[in-house]
Amino acid sequence: MARPAYRGRFAPSPTGLLHAGSLLAALASWLDARAHGGLWLVRIEDIDPFRDIPGAGEKILQTLARFSLASDEPVLWQHDRLGAYREALSRLLEKGMAYGCACSRHEILDWHHIYGGNPAVYPGLCRNGTGGRPVRSIRLRVDDEPVAFTDRRRGPFVQRLESELGDFIIRRADGLPAYQLAVVVDDGFQGVTDIVRGEDLLDNTPRQIALQRALGLPQPRYLHLPLVLNERGEKLSKQAGAAPLPEDDTMGCLERAWAGLGFPRIGAGSPQAFLRAAIPIWAGRWGG
Repeated sequence: MARPAYRGRFAPSPTGLLHAGSLLAALASWLDARAHGGLWLVRIEDIDPFRDIPGAGEKILQTLARFSLASDEPVLWQHDRLGAYREALSRLLEKGMAYGCACSRHEILDWHHIYGGNPAVYPGLCRNGTGGRPVRSIRLRVDDEPVAFTDRRRGPFVQRLESELGDFIIRRADGLPAYQLAVVVDDGFQGVTDIVRGEDLLDNTPRQIALQRALGLPQPRYLHLPLVLNERGEKLSKQAGAAPLPEDDTMGCLERAWAGLGFPRIGAGSPQAFLRAAIPIWAGRWGG
């Protein structure tokens, strides 16, 4: 069967402005789409009112435009998609693939303190009901069959969800859809075939594959990129205080992102010329 036409995406959250790490991901995902003759979509993941900064989504789009990175289709805003996430949750609950959980983090930690085991693994305390306690969150029911995929850069990756993670949350205690659910529902809705993103999300991928299977959605290909690190060796992120991209050094920002992806300096005079030169170089390495 022929592979569907390439559809890639860049999906920032508006918890701050774009920084060097997010530009690297945006540039790589745009180049991968162009190298495969495909489309590049932008999605603003703005469904966390406690962390989202008003106006940051619009500023992210303005920054992308400064680098000549524009979505090939109308930008999708997750706040417009809440009904789709509720519908997906209902389907999973009706099929018995998800269940309500009454546990708090403290209760899970207390359980592990008494009985041992990895405190990061949910021990399934509510798998057979909450015992009359009110439901706080909703979890996806997993098993211990290996979930495996081959990353285009990192190679084979395998995770056993039940023993390494446990049933994981797909609707938070505050009623909001969890990241794992929203990203899978939206990737399916947008027909995304290829995901290019930072390798900090590599171990999220088996959870997303499990959700794709539960919802009957196709599995994209994945390419996880090296991270941009700060002077302390930590991932550059908004939460770690990463500085926004400077407005007066567009070409320098592009060249540094390109170098972070492992390529030599291009030396173009404009973003458009830079991107034209970068596409065939990217295709030579990652066009397969």
